[in-house]
Amino acid sequence: MKEFTYVIQDKNGMHARPAGKLATFAKQFTSQIRISCGGKEADGKRLLALMSLGATAGAVLSFCISGEDEAEACAALQAFCINSWGRGE
Repeated sequence: MKEFTYVIQDKNGMHARPAGKLATFAKQFTSQIRISCGGKEADGKRLLALMSLGATAGAVLSFCISGEDEAEACAALQAFCINSWGRGE
């Protein structure tokens, strides 16, 4: 299992468009991707689940990745977050 945290830097937080891009990006991996924020947890491959997190600017996203390609998925998701929302923690 691989884990990392990311603080959303974008002033708009994780609204529908970036959440959709994240879900689409996550689907390319076979590993299970769980994302938690503010006591809520979501499947990283499901748009509506991600939207339910209500992640705003400054929110801490905790990623937990487990499965066959977890190392690759973890590195790629960290890069995705930085490229999408700016440099986090």
